[in-house]
Amino acid sequence: MRESSVTRPRLAPLYLAGFTTAFGAHGIAAALGAESEDIGWTLLAFGFTLALYDLAEVLLKPVFGALSDRIGVRPVIVGGLLAFAAFSVVGALLPGTLGLVIARFGQGAAASAFSPASSAAVARLSDDSSRGTYFGRYGSWKSLGYALGPLIGAVLVIWSGLPALFWALAVLGIAAAAWVQFAVPKVPVLPRKRVTLADLGRELTAPGFLLPTLVLAATTGALAVAVGFLPLLGRQIGIGTIGSMALVTVLAVISSIAQPWVGARHDKGRMPVRAGAVGGLALIAVGIALAAGAAFAASGSWLAIAGLVASALLVGAGVGTATPVAFSHLAASTPADRMGRTMGSAELGRELGDAGGPLVAGAVGAASVPGLGLAVVAALTAGAGVLAAIGLRRR
Repeated sequence: MRESSVTRPRLAPLYLAGFTTAFGAHGIAAALGAESEDIGWTLLAFGFTLALYDLAEVLLKPVFGALSDRIGVRPVIVGGLLAFAAFSVVGALLPGTLGLVIARFGQGAAASAFSPASSAAVARLSDDSSRGTYFGRYGSWKSLGYALGPLIGAVLVIWSGLPALFWALAVLGIAAAAWVQFAVPKVPVLPRKRVTLADLGRELTAPGFLLPTLVLAATTGALAVAVGFLPLLGRQIGIGTIGSMALVTVLAVISSIAQPWVGARHDKGRMPVRAGAVGGLALIAVGIALAAGAAFAASGSWLAIAGLVASALLVGAGVGTATPVAFSHLAASTPADRMGRTMGSAELGRELGDAGGPLVAGAVGAASVPGLGLAVVAALTAGAGVLAAIGLRRR
């Protein structure tokens, strides 16, 4: 089978897998926030439980990415989705904090298997003429998971409590696993040479890996900041909870729309890697800077409201522009026999950005004012754009 012979139905199950990991992360996080008073957590225990999903991903994504190179991407994806479903059942059946801790960490561990393996499968089942399009579609469905996860999660929790959400995730995991098993073609396992620590170090510092991973980390970090701080700032300036959450929905929808379009333009040579990466980071930096400005504005000011709306639009457009071209360039720069390991390591970079962005914004904001923390994140994002512009000048 030629790896370039790809049709849309063959990759559609991978889009559902991407949606599942995003839905699991954000849907459960939002539901835990709604249920925390009934559960009786301290703030520290609540934060720790929320972080378990990401902690498991940071620890295990490179491991499962490398495993997919050894045994094939499809078994890792299917096994990860089934494990995700099993831990969701644990969350539904085992009440109390212990059940939630086990379920949350287990879901994160399972996602760390099928998420990088799905990215590797998209890369292996596409070619240079279609890779941007399919990474754009994959990222688009992930964005939908981030946008719809809190909304669907809230509806299910209101309808029948937290177990209903866990049952829904279990059904979703099983359905995705079955679809992947029967619809995604088998990707052949390629011979691999013995890898030393020196070889691994060269791989991780090569421009073909380091630069797109930097772009992805900066994009994800700024996205996490926007998702966390836009609702907070919205409530502070008086637009209410619904209006504040709508800002995140706008961001995710714009990103979801932009990614397939940008990916298709990249495949046609109309969106070079350098232009997409640098332009996307520039849009994000301006968007975060507008949010910083809104943080200094007076409550109820139309200027502040307009700044937050523009911030959501620009960050969404920036994420949708930089993400597919960065993934496409990363895949094109990676030998097929180590695609899983590379995608796992790149996903680790994204997770570090996901954690680091809010940490920087929160730490600086706590030591001064929230607007200054956002301004620092905007400056760091712009700095990553400058590095990408220099490093990708010939790409």
